[in-house]
Amino acid sequence: MATQVSPPKIQGESKGPNLLATKPLNLLMEEARETGEHSLKRTLGVFQLTALGVGAIIGAGIFVMVGLGAQYAGPGLSLSFVLSGLGCAFAGLCYAEFAAMIPLAGSAYTYAYATLGELLAWIIGWDLTLEYAMGASTVSSGWSNHFIELLNIFHIKMPLWLAYDHWTALKIAENMIARQMAQAADSSLVAGSQAFLDKVSAITSTQSPELLQRAHELLGAPHLFGMEVGLNLPAFIIALVITAILVVGIKESARFNAGIVVIKVSVVLFVIALGARYINVSNWGTDWHSYAPNGFAGIGAGAAYIFFAYIGFDAVSTTAQEAKNPQRDLPIGMIASLAICTVLYIAVAGVLTGMMHWQQINIEAPVARAFLDRGLTTASHIITLGALAGLTSVMLVMLLGQTRVLYSMANDGLLPKKFFAAVHPKFRTPWKNTILVGLLAAIVGSLTPIDDIGRMVNIGTLLAFVIVSVSVMVLRRTNPNQPRPFRTPWVPLIPILGVIANGYMMLRLGMWNWIRLIVWLAIGLVVYFAYSVKHSRVQAIAAGRTPEA
Repeated sequence: MATQVSPPKIQGESKGPNLLATKPLNLLMEEARETGEHSLKRTLGVFQLTALGVGAIIGAGIFVMVGLGAQYAGPGLSLSFVLSGLGCAFAGLCYAEFAAMIPLAGSAYTYAYATLGELLAWIIGWDLTLEYAMGASTVSSGWSNHFIELLNIFHIKMPLWLAYDHWTALKIAENMIARQMAQAADSSLVAGSQAFLDKVSAITSTQSPELLQRAHELLGAPHLFGMEVGLNLPAFIIALVITAILVVGIKESARFNAGIVVIKVSVVLFVIALGARYINVSNWGTDWHSYAPNGFAGIGAGAAYIFFAYIGFDAVSTTAQEAKNPQRDLPIGMIASLAICTVLYIAVAGVLTGMMHWQQINIEAPVARAFLDRGLTTASHIITLGALAGLTSVMLVMLLGQTRVLYSMANDGLLPKKFFAAVHPKFRTPWKNTILVGLLAAIVGSLTPIDDIGRMVNIGTLLAFVIVSVSVMVLRRTNPNQPRPFRTPWVPLIPILGVIANGYMMLRLGMWNWIRLIVWLAIGLVVYFAYSVKHSRVQAIAAGRTPEA
């Protein structure tokens, strides 16, 4: 039987669908107070929330992105991390105000619904799908790569066609052959150096018959209907394992995540402590020009690239309906996790650029290679283990965030409620949509070359940050007297800085990322006008109807 809701005043009420109708705050707060077997279970404290934030942020990015960032920023890489961290901090303070004021699952989607209207809320909800679901698929593939590295340590080899999707496996086979050909052509080239990588790139770009023939022979893939096939089996399995953990319960998921976080933070601290013994301060430079060889523009470019290592802290806000004391604990969890990770990132960047000259830093595996060059083989293996643990928790938090956003959208009628908002009577988790999201992540991660999708994740995240920053300013004007357990300081300065910093990094991502984002949002608008606007609870209230159960 449908729950009778007294129709509140909808902003911009009209006879037809009002695409800019906002969801009343009193309705949001009523939902936040719901309890029972059909609501999510409140079990998370400040430690678990902080651990979720750290789990989402620290992944393989810290062990990989620093190499690329150093090519732009030089020894000033630590300053690049400061700039990226500030961009996230501005948005994080805005997230914290909303999370404490509106303790509901849904994150930026829910906040936009309360301030900017239903259409923009749908756009940001669809955008968050780009961040979380596609991000989880990308991470599952990255997890697989590090798992293969871990197997290699124990001299266990998986066939390429079973370790990667077909296109990636063939590309890796071509790259392996090109490396052999590059080394044979010039034995003086150092593997991993820019000159070596340029030579390898030149060989692969020619796509010579010899290269292709040797690559297919190395691949050794079976054929189905006359076509080579490939399946990233590790990526498929890990996505299903994480899905099972999420279905069983939020408390169990948080406990698993906390264990993984302890492992990977320990590895990062190990890297900092051991690497500090091999620092040569002259590598940091003696003046501004040697510290920042490409000037402030180089530091800014480095910040735009390594921003990817920060993605995920906003996922903490999606667990608002599962926090025991969301008004106090959510702001602490988000801000503390962001601060902890920023300090660790700056320290790792300082150690790496101190261990070796920035021009000699390996691009492919910068931290592991820096230790290998000093004969610290065991340390490099520990780093691989840390990256694997990091990606495991990142995937868990991304899938968790996605399922909670879908849960919120379904409760609002924008998606089928009986499926996406169905809560398991025992586990108290949105189990049906969790299984669907997990299966999709497993399939996409195991069968698809997802480099381009991975780039889409970043622009989607930045768009969410910009919208939340704008939303804080809007709600301060439209509902100035609403109780705010946590208030973003220095409004409108902090939100404006959040818009500028994150908008700038969006611009640095290039035209093709913008085109992909626009296409993705266009698909979302088709879904909205075909289904969501007809089943929206807010539209029903505005029309004087009783919302669907």
